[in-house]
Amino acid sequence: MTGPPGTVYLLHFDEPVSDHARHYLGWASNLDARLEAHREGRGARLMEVCKERGIGWHVSRTWEGTRGRERAIKDRAESPRLCPDCTPSPRPVASGRSAAPRPEPKAPAPRAPEPAIEDPEPELEMEI
Repeated sequence: MTGPPGTVYLLHFDEPVSDHARHYLGWASNLDARLEAHREGRGARLMEVCKERGIGWHVSRTWEGTRGRERAIKDRAESPRLCPDCTPSPRPVASGRSAAPRPEPKAPAPRAPEPAIEDPEPELEMEI
């Protein structure tokens, strides 16, 4: 089950939190409320550490999606290559499990039946 649609977001830290942690990838049904929780150091241990150490951060990229899409993007394990702050031409998230689901193609509208073509010259009855 993937859950309701929301926003997958990538946070970029102004300085590394540890030897390798420079990003946080998350999902929210209400992004503004989730970012406020992060500012207060709630919701994720990594964001709590950022607050404790005074490390600034900002939203660097977002995608529309579900928790399932968040998991698929996390599984790619390539946040720096997805981050526009770290990579001048960040990788698209356009294929594989992490891609946004494509909308179902719309079925073509049913065609109206073509009108019967009338014979332009009606048959003439001949008298004998």
